[in-house]
Amino acid sequence: MNYEQMTQLALRGVVRDAIRRVIREDGLPGAHHFYITFLTRYPGAEIDEGLAKKYPEEITIVLEHQFWDLQAHADEFEVTLKFGGIPKYLKVPYHAITRFHDPSVGFALQFDPPKEMETAAPDVAQIKPAKAPKAKTAKAKKADKEDTAATDSKDGNTKEPANKVVSLDAFRKK
Repeated sequence: MNYEQMTQLALRGVVRDAIRRVIREDGLPGAHHFYITFLTRYPGAEIDEGLAKKYPEEITIVLEHQFWDLQAHADEFEVTLKFGGIPKYLKVPYHAITRFHDPSVGFALQFDPPKEMETAAPDVAQIKPAKAPKAKTAKAKKADKEDTAATDSKDGNTKEPANKVVSLDAFRKK
């Protein structure tokens, strides 16, 4: 049934409905304001090239006092915001949104990475770039070999590797 995907879709609908309410009421009611974080390179997202260079992965925008031409469509919203005093047009697919927050009422949503971005690139949040292994000296290679395959002088058995994963069952009282 894929309930997780259905839930993500429904919660993105909450964001769409909140934006539609702002349009319908001709502005944000009371102290409400929205922080919306989205993936700048998501297919269908339109963002000024300068902003895309400055924020190559994601950007957080604020809908509070100064925004213009807000439109909410079925799959995306459009808005014009000022960045450094210069108006910039944005088109944001709802699937590109990673976080939505209305701090005036303590409401926040965080979304799973869209499937489209998972196939294009690995999840950056969980994968750290691997460091290139340093060249080992002959002495270091020999020490590694001794750690993993040294023999115990008492009984001649091979020792376990130093970094072995041990089950918690080994420590439980029986």
